[in-house]
Amino acid sequence: MRTRVKFCGCTSWAEVEEAIEAGADAVGMIFAASPRHIAWPAFEEIARRIPPFVTPVGVFANPKRAEIEAARDALSSLVVQLHGNESGTLVSEIGGLIVKALAVLPGDSTERLAQRCREFPDVLVLFDTARDDRNAPGTPFAWEHVSTIARVRPIAIAGGLTPENVGQCVRAVRPFAVDARSGVEDARGRKDAVKMAAFVRAVREADET
Repeated sequence: MRTRVKFCGCTSWAEVEEAIEAGADAVGMIFAASPRHIAWPAFEEIARRIPPFVTPVGVFANPKRAEIEAARDALSSLVVQLHGNESGTLVSEIGGLIVKALAVLPGDSTERLAQRCREFPDVLVLFDTARDDRNAPGTPFAWEHVSTIARVRPIAIAGGLTPENVGQCVRAVRPFAVDARSGVEDARGRKDAVKMAAFVRAVREADET
């Protein structure tokens, strides 16, 4: 199966264009509080220019429905990615195409992660490294804890993925998608075209092995 690649935290059309040229299947724009928060005029430009067959993803955390509706009004094909404490009921009420991020804590078992995953039966679950004092930013979690889940439903993996380790992740889990942000950026926190191309190349090579 071909693993989908998403590059998150794009803040301008220039970064989105570079991500597409590198081979990204999806690009993420962050509406939640973040150093990579997307400004509305930049999002509107992306909405006007993004080509067919590239999936735009809006990242929110505990959003108000009006925020999501405004973004979807500007870009009807927008997939909503939720990174807050949203319940399964709320996610169902939002409707449409949804990605729900679940934070993986040190010590989380496969059974506990599978149980949490079952709370969101109709969405793509993205497993990401928990952000707390036990995990430095950009640290991968133990991928083996979700490999069995990936055999029964599509999942996405994020957290500390780089061109150097994403191939290992794909081979270990065989996820539906992988998602990178800081791992494909330069020292200024901007998307690096060379790193993005190397990331996609590593994924494609892993798909073939």
